[in-house]
Amino acid sequence: MKIYAHRGASSDFPEMTRAAFEGAITQGADGFECDLRLTSDNVVVAWHDADLMRCAGSSLKIATSTYEQLRAAYPIMTLGEILALAMAHKKGLALETKHPVPTSGAIEREVVKILNEKKLEISESGIDIALMSFSWQAVRRARRMGFSAVYLSAHSSSYQLLRFFNRFRFHESLGRRPHSKSGALSYGPSMSAFRKFAAHRTRIFVWTVDEIADAQLCLERSVDVLITNKPGLIRRSLEDSSGHI
Repeated sequence: MKIYAHRGASSDFPEMTRAAFEGAITQGADGFECDLRLTSDNVVVAWHDADLMRCAGSSLKIATSTYEQLRAAYPIMTLGEILALAMAHKKGLALETKHPVPTSGAIEREVVKILNEKKLEISESGIDIALMSFSWQAVRRARRMGFSAVYLSAHSSSYQLLRFFNRFRFHESLGRRPHSKSGALSYGPSMSAFRKFAAHRTRIFVWTVDEIADAQLCLERSVDVLITNKPGLIRRSLEDSSGHI
């Protein structure tokens, strides 16, 4: 099981800052999870909210502000910067594109453009990259562009998760077969949903896992990627005497 740092080691550092991601490296995270939005000047930045109010006390909105305006208010990072850090330290990436946004599918197109421009370097680094979203349309776009995609859900039952998953597959098959480059499709249930979610036949990314008992459950159920604000604590709690999870 891989341990990914949720917006970096955000329990110990300001979220989605270089300090948070470097802290995650120090704490032994296997990868980073981050949310992605598009600025008014078409820069892909790592940010969860629609504006900077919660983290920086600023009313600046991501979609209507330039990168320089945002950077002046908070040490916001670009996808390019995070990708470079991930490749240099061999860390996987789980990249969530936020929706709904005014620019609709432009965020997936820009993310894929950046990843394709660095395709050789990514391959040489050997890191795993998955695109994630609560929007099945965004997941569908990512897959059709050839990338592994994770369909996120906070629903609290296996039935609801399977219902949404099957709905996705139904829409994808309505006379429109997946693109030949179509990437793998994975689940991304919340921890509360995963507690009630038993059998699975695909990769599982569980978020956000900050309790040791929950982390142990994820390990017992063979989760692929555990996403946490506390990568150091979770790793230490799960390591056996040989230092392995």
